[in-house]
Amino acid sequence: MTFSRGTVEEIAAVLAASGLILRGGFSFGDDAVAPAGPSGAPAKSMLLVGQAGAAPWPYFQRWLEQQARDIANPLDTWSRAVIGSVAQGCDARAVSPSDRPYLPFQQWAMRAEGLKPSPLGVLMHPQYGLWHAYRGALLFEDEISLPDPHAAIHLCDTCVAKPCLKSCPVDAYSGQGFAHEACLDHVRGSRGEPCRVGGCLDRNACPYGTSYRYPPEVQAFHMAAFARL
Repeated sequence: MTFSRGTVEEIAAVLAASGLILRGGFSFGDDAVAPAGPSGAPAKSMLLVGQAGAAPWPYFQRWLEQQARDIANPLDTWSRAVIGSVAQGCDARAVSPSDRPYLPFQQWAMRAEGLKPSPLGVLMHPQYGLWHAYRGALLFEDEISLPDPHAAIHLCDTCVAKPCLKSCPVDAYSGQGFAHEACLDHVRGSRGEPCRVGGCLDRNACPYGTSYRYPPEVQAFHMAAFARL
């Protein structure tokens, strides 16, 4: 069986009811090492599921109000529930970026949407800038009819000033990579309140996709999860 564009559009409509969107997809090909599909056989195709801006936040918050206060990794748990329910309805296997062993979500995203990493590691999107995320994927044991993605304009190539590398008080991002411990110590420390309340200063300095920027409460939520505050 080959999924039609209509079937993909139906999946997209179900996801939209939770503020999530399809982020492209592709077929693995006969020579690819593919993860297992719903039956355990190698998957043939996949669809990425994610968000643009903070669209899922109201849906997630309504769900969270009904959960125990000490629930672990609530956003991941909610995403798994939503995408898992969609998978059950379309004979797919749902997977998450936090699954162990880790699956190559960034490589999948680069292939599906033609994106490249920003200096901060987050993939730069020509419309959403740095304000987007991948919440999971649907793996199918059938072919999905999708057009090949076109290479997206990489906005970082046109950005001369690179303010994303000049705003962090501890220079957490550099050509040597991400200084995780320095960032974590700062966020947890007495001078880290601007980051704790308003999110990563480097990320907020990026001039692209600002209409999709996460609201402060969303950024504070993610920063608290990063610092385990």
